Amino acid sequence: MTYCLNSNCSNPSNPPSTKFCLTCGAKLLLRDRYRAVQPLGQGGMGRTFFAVDEDRLNAPCVIKQFFPQIQGTAALAKATELFQREAVQLLHLGEHPQIPSLYAYFEQDKRWYLVQELIDGLDLLDELKQQGSFSESQIYSLLLDLLPILQFIHTNNVIHRDIKPENILRRRKDNKLVLVDFGVAKEGTGTALAQMGTRAGTHGYAPLEQIRGGQAYPASDLYSLGVTCIQLLTAKMPDDLYDGMNARWVWKEQLAKQGKSTSPILAQILDKLLQELVRDRYQSATEVLKVLQPGAIASPPPKPPAAPQTPPVQPGKFDPVSLDLEAIKTHFSQGQPGKAVSPASPPPKPSPTPPNQTPGFDPIAAELEALRSEFGQGP
Repeated sequence: MTYCLNSNCSNPSNPPSTKFCLTCGAKLLLRDRYRAVQPLGQGGMGRTFFAVDEDRLNAPCVIKQFFPQIQGTAALAKATELFQREAVQLLHLGEHPQIPSLYAYFEQDKRWYLVQELIDGLDLLDELKQQGSFSESQIYSLLLDLLPILQFIHTNNVIHRDIKPENILRRRKDNKLVLVDFGVAKEGTGTALAQMGTRAGTHGYAPLEQIRGGQAYPASDLYSLGVTCIQLLTAKMPDDLYDGMNARWVWKEQLAKQGKSTSPILAQILDKLLQELVRDRYQSATEVLKVLQPGAIASPPPKPPAAPQTPPVQPGKFDPVSLDLEAIKTHFSQGQPGKAVSPASPPPKPSPTPPNQTPGFDPIAAELEALRSEFGQGP
């Protein structure tokens, strides 16, 4: 099937090889290569379609059509900015294997389109509905899989600002988690987005500094990750896990009602992720990883510098250092200065080997080798 992208079309379904919609006459191929096959979903800013790329042997992909359901010039301008921002973020961040790659971004028939990599798999909310609440080991696996992605985007000076189960997909081919929907991601940390009238994020998941003040930090994404974890642990929505009267999270109480609990270390990690004040949370994904895997994050000790190798003297080459060293060696091995040794004199008795010294050790030879290493070979 080919799906018509004209939002006013009364019958958008068309046969697979059709070039123009049989109902409204609209052109069906985007850029003469991307064919929408079926709708995947619709949100406040646009529609998403499963599609194929005919220039790449009908390789599957995703088309996002900018289709904002809002009124007003200022609101439309902000929605357009967010859609364009997603394209920019995907272009810069798509090199990470757990972030979708951007294939194309363009305008056609007065509509903006974004074409990106298709992630084959369920999001974690669908997974929660199918399998029920997550176990502690599944939460550990989630953190270990997702935190390096946050570490990567934060290192690239990007805050996602909308971490929630719907925006985390488990890729079917390798069971890896993939972070999607960078439409509200913001470059920079601690930017006062409130001045732009932007309160990005999803209610229940976004922290106060983001919802009220329009500010976002790496710790803001970590807060949303904490909310995601307790939702998956308890199979309860965030509003059911927060006591507004006493301004505290009650996820452990909800878990206890289910006859469950977590280890003290996981409870400590989640509680710190969920702190109301930014300064009381983990400040980076790296900090959380250090708690989860203390030995895995530490940098290996630096290697000691390799000892300089003394190249062998080639036959026939003049080596002034060797000549000087041999003269010193001869001088000291024959006696004190000023005392000649007669040829007829008996050979001197060998000196006893000093303690802690290997038999056959020649201190003069060692010293000569050290000098040779320091000054190098002659020309």
